[in-house]
Amino acid sequence: MTDDDFMTEAVRLAREAGAAGEVPVGAVVARCGRILGRGRNSPIAHCDPTAHAEILALREAAAAAGNYRLDGACLYVTLEPCVMCAGALVQARVSRLVFGCRDLRFGGVRSKFSLADSDLLNHRLEVVEGVQAAACVALLQEFFAARRS
Repeated sequence: MTDDDFMTEAVRLAREAGAAGEVPVGAVVARCGRILGRGRNSPIAHCDPTAHAEILALREAAAAAGNYRLDGACLYVTLEPCVMCAGALVQARVSRLVFGCRDLRFGGVRSKFSLADSDLLNHRLEVVEGVQAAACVALLQEFFAARRS
């Protein structure tokens, strides 16, 4: 499977989140061509401020792997991770991050901070951005436009 294939699944999960009234963000953790974990934004449904798509996907992947370290794994997410999620990626030793579009308000990887590949930390991820960016941006724009109307 390609980056595009895994991002397609993340976009599907983001649509589910949006349909449930959550900010439409979806995430997938993959390793060796196989999905280990999936997540969609659910802080409202779970009454949990940490229930971001990335965190939920990491939790599921770690359980599937039987290890909190996810060496060799890649996280695909529709929106640039926040500082909390970027820190979790570093803690989990994820090897690679692929995200769709930047989060200009809260982005912890490129827009506001550079946590995922900071020289200050003992682990750095390869970061790829812009995969299916147009679809990811459109999901967010449609969601927030509907909330404003």
